Amino acid sequence: MSATLPLIPTAVVGSYPQPEWLVDHAAMRARRVPRVRSPELWRVPMAMLQSAQDEAALIAIRDQVEAGIDIITDGEVRRESYSNHFCGALEGLDHANPGEIIGRTGKPTLVPRVVGKVRRPHPVETRDVAFLRAHTDRVAKITLPGPFTMTVQAKNEHYADEAELAMDFAAALNAEIRDLKAAGAEVIQLDEPWMQAFPERARRFAIPAINRALEGIEGTTVVHMCFGYAAMVDDKPAGYSFLPELAGTIAGQISIEAAQPRLDLGVLADLAGKTIMLGVLDLGDPGIETAETVAARLRAALRHIPPGRLVAAPDCGMKYLPRATAFGKLRALADGAALVRRELEAGAAPSRG
Repeated sequence: MSATLPLIPTAVVGSYPQPEWLVDHAAMRARRVPRVRSPELWRVPMAMLQSAQDEAALIAIRDQVEAGIDIITDGEVRRESYSNHFCGALEGLDHANPGEIIGRTGKPTLVPRVVGKVRRPHPVETRDVAFLRAHTDRVAKITLPGPFTMTVQAKNEHYADEAELAMDFAAALNAEIRDLKAAGAEVIQLDEPWMQAFPERARRFAIPAINRALEGIEGTTVVHMCFGYAAMVDDKPAGYSFLPELAGTIAGQISIEAAQPRLDLGVLADLAGKTIMLGVLDLGDPGIETAETVAARLRAALRHIPPGRLVAAPDCGMKYLPRATAFGKLRALADGAALVRRELEAGAAPSRG
C-alpha cells in the first residue's frame, strides 16, 4: 500500500457530500435514491461536468486528509447514486425505458430493465481511481455496487433465473475490479445493502455471486451492508436479517452500520476471522460526535474482536449530510480512533492479527 495503516485505521464508507454548485440538493432529497440514470440532478452543463466533478473530488479528498482519515475515496462525487454509475455503463440494461419493482422500503421504484445479456463493454471507474491516486499518498479505496444489489435493483426480462443474472453482474464486476487494481486502487468495496432487505433471495445466490466478483482479486476487499441512508430511512431495526452468512464470502472485511441502530455488537462473533469495518458515526444525528463518544463505541467493539481486526468508519455514505457536518464527524472519527490507539499502546501491546 502507499501508506502504512495504524492500528484501528479510519475510513469513509464511500460517499462524501457533493457541492451544491455541482448537484441539485433539493431535487436529490425530494426523490428516492436513483436506480436509473438521472442527469437532471447535475447543475453543471455536460460539456463542463467532468472538470467540475474533478474539482469536487479534490474537495472530498482534501477534507478527508485534513480530517485525519487513513483510507479515503474520491467521495463518489461523480455519481448520481452509489449503484447507477456503474450499472448504467453495462450492456443488456435499458435505462431509458425503466421498469418498476417494489424497493427495499416497500414502495414502487423505477429501475433499469434487463433486456439482454449483461456485459461490461469498457472500464467504468478507472479514471476515478487514477485521479484519486494522483492526488493522495494515502490508502485509496474505490466502491462498486455488489452483484446481488444490482440484480434486485433491476427488472429482469431476459434471464430465466435471477441467480444467473447475478453471476453475469459478478463477471462484469470482476473484470472492472482487475482494471481498478491496475489503476492503483488498494481497497475494493462491494456495496450490498439490499441483502438486508431481501434475506431469503440473498441466501439463495448472494454469496456465490459476491465470491465470483472477488475471484482472484488480491489485496483488501470489503463487503458493505447497511439499512440505508439515514436521510432516507429513519426507523432502523436493531439487528440484521442477513449477517452471519457473510462469513462465507472471500472478502477479508465486512462493513456494517452500528451507531444509529444501536447494534448489539455480540453479532460480531458470527464473523470470526473477518476484519470489521464498524460504523461508529450516527449519520441520522445532525450533531457532531465527540472523540470520546467515538472512542466509547470502539471500546465496545473491542470486547468482541481484537484491535487488529477493527476499522473505524461512519455508518454509511455521507452523501446527504451538510459538508461541515460530515467534516466534523470525520475529524471526531480520527480523534476517537487515535484516543483508543493511545490507550492500547499505553497498555500491553495488542495483537494486530
